[in-house]
Amino acid sequence: MCEYFVKADPILFESRSRTVRIRGALTSIRLENMMWDVLAEMAAAEHLTTSGLISRFHNEIMASGIEALNFASFLRVTCVRYMRKQLDEVKSERKPPLQNTANLVSLQARN
Repeated sequence: MCEYFVKADPILFESRSRTVRIRGALTSIRLENMMWDVLAEMAAAEHLTTSGLISRFHNEIMASGIEALNFASFLRVTCVRYMRKQLDEVKSERKPPLQNTANLVSLQARN
């Protein structure tokens, strides 16, 4: 299992800073390149720029009253949750069909 992760392209885990405008103020956020890629994918799905999505996240956090002391960590966790959600959706679409009625009877007997 570790070999898969160790052989990842090092560019994916290199950090890069970007300047974004949040509530009219310019701020710098440093994330790994892979996190920036995931945020860009999320933004495209919402028809936003990456900066626009980040600003929306910040505004929603502020409106909710949740205290996010480390906004970069919040963004990383958001990216992981997004990827997990995508995986869960793919998994739910791939549920194997029952091979025969004997399996169906066996499943019903267990429940």
